[in-house]
Amino acid sequence: MPFAEVYLRQGSAPEYRRNISAAILHAMVEVLHIPDDDQFHVFHELSPDDLIYQPASFGIERGERFMFIKLFFNHRSGEQKQALFAALVDNLKAQAGVARDDVAIVVAETGSANWWISGRVVNPVTGYDERMGPSH
Repeated sequence: MPFAEVYLRQGSAPEYRRNISAAILHAMVEVLHIPDDDQFHVFHELSPDDLIYQPASFGIERGERFMFIKLFFNHRSGEQKQALFAALVDNLKAQAGVARDDVAIVVAETGSANWWISGRVVNPVTGYDERMGPSH
């Protein structure tokens, strides 16, 4: 049961947030092989005084649409996370028009024992949702 929090500047349109959510879900389905109904995303819209970042960092200009995405899920390999990051920024560009330079992503890995939602069944061998295939 991956979970996503998105922090962005206040004033975005509902459709824009839905497109961001869809981009996140599609990247996780494609790369992490989560079920396509496993979509739990929370948006935090913040004033410019509460979303603080350098307008240029790592030699790259950051725009007013800059966002932080925090993803929570069970342990995945470094290769899977790098593939997820690539798919996510590609999807954000294609589905929501977000420039890759306006995205920062962080992953908080958790153990399967830290998740609960009614109806979810965890495979005791893999620790993942039982509906996921062997290549999660």
